[in-house]
Order: sequence, then C-alpha cells, then structure tokens
Amino acid sequence: MDLALLVNPAARGGRTLRLLAPLVRRLRQGGAEVSVIVGDGPADALDRACTAVAERPDALVAFGGDGLVHLALQAVAGGEVPLGIIPAGTGNDFAAALGLTGRDPVKTILRGKARAIDAARVGPDEWFASVVCCGFDSRVNERANALTWPPGMARYLLAAAGELRDFRPIPFRITLDGRVVEQEAMLVAVGNTRSYGAGMRICPTAEPDDGLLDVTILGAVGKGAFVRSFPRVYRGGHGAHPAVTMVRARTVTLEAPDVVAYADGERIGPLPLTCAVSPGALRVLI
Repeated sequence: MDLALLVNPAARGGRTLRLLAPLVRRLRQGGAEVSVIVGDGPADALDRACTAVAERPDALVAFGGDGLVHLALQAVAGGEVPLGIIPAGTGNDFAAALGLTGRDPVKTILRGKARAIDAARVGPDEWFASVVCCGFDSRVNERANALTWPPGMARYLLAAAGELRDFRPIPFRITLDGRVVEQEAMLVAVGNTRSYGAGMRICPTAEPDDGLLDVTILGAVGKGAFVRSFPRVYRGGHGAHPAVTMVRARTVTLEAPDVVAYADGERIGPLPLTCAVSPGALRVLI
C-alpha cells in the first residue's frame, strides 16, 4: 500500500508525536510505503494533504482526533481516495461511530477494506462527517477557545459554567427540506453520526450511510431543567424529554442571531448556514 499519513503534532499535548516512529515502523513492516505529512498549521496541512491526495495514494490516513479527521475530510470527500483513521485524540467520536476504536488501527489500515458512507456540506465549501452544533454548545466552544487555562476538558467545563450564567434561549428558524420551523431553542444539532464532545450522543439514532441528516432540537427550558436533563445525552436518553424534537432531513438551513456553528468540533462561522448530505461521498477504511 501507498499511504499518506497526516499527523497532528499537537494532539494530546504533543504526546502523539512520540508514537509516530513506532507507528510508521509497523506500517512499513506490514508492507506499506508511508509518507508523513506535518503542516505548519491547519491551512498548510490541508494544502499538503490535497497535494498528496492528487497523487492518488491508496489512502490518506489521519493520525489524530476528530479535528484532524475533519481536516483530512476536506481533501478526500467526493473523491476516490479512501480515508484511514488512527484515533489519537481526546474524543474520537467519528472513529467510534464506525467501530474503529478499541481495535488495532494498523491492522485496519493494512487490511485496506473501504466502506462508503455519507458526508455533508456545511456552507458553500466545507465538509463535515459527524455533527454540526449551534446554540449553547457552540457558545461554550467559543468561550473555551478564548481561555488559555485550565488545560484539556477542564477548560470546557469552566466555559460551560460561565455560559450557563448568561445564556438565554435563542430564536431559531430551521428549514428542513423546505419545511420551516420557528422556535426558541437552547441548541440545534445536525448529525451525520450520533455523538460529539467525547461521547455525547446528541443524535442517538444517526446512521452515517442512510442518506439523511438527524436533527436534534432542544427547545427553550429553564436553566435548572437544562442542567438536570443534560447528563442524559451521554446515554442518548434525552430524546424522551418533552422539550426535545428529533427529525431527519436531507437539507437543513439554520438561521439565528449571534450564533456561530461548529462542525466536528471545528469553528465554521456565523449563521445562517445550510447543511446538505451527500450520500456515499466518503470512503473509509474499516
């Protein structure tokens, strides 16, 4: 196999880099030719990944977490080169959705079996594979990204506590395959797969190969009810809450004032935005 290995040197605080040499050695012992791609930043890494994909390797392999998978997706979605994933991030939600966690990723890559799944566009020129979020959760991301301390997940917990103090339900206009829904909501999530944020099953019934996007709308609730019900999302049990609506659509347009959307944990930009599924647009090594 001819593999282009895309690496995030910052994954897990740089600890992933220590695993790079043994990983490359195992891949080469398995008969693969490996070229390593490390960019000076996200834009440079994407340019290098696109250049590598243009040379038609047997796979572009993302060695990192959901953020790196999102970047690699921009290079391979809609094309013939499959995506390989060696999970090495904090959440690894996309890898988990495809059953790639808890297995030997090198054996998976060397096996070379590809599965076609859906990918989706958000806005005019960005692909996503897992979940687009906007509302309380995206505002927590915005707040956390502005903090320099504490490290890791503790930063998001601090940001969530801070956002909860000021948060008010947001007036959303949601267009689902032409049908318009207008309501105040705490958050809206559009999922190609079921989870985000290291295991929160926000779209618990989402399937990555059904040609549809799952939409979860958490309507306006009091802060106390929000805090009490939120832990249910880890089990996917929040769908039973009367304020939660779950629907499916091929195209979803989101409109709301002063709301920024995140996709696969990466900042996309302010609403309005349209999400549109592309059935079978991504091939993944499984």
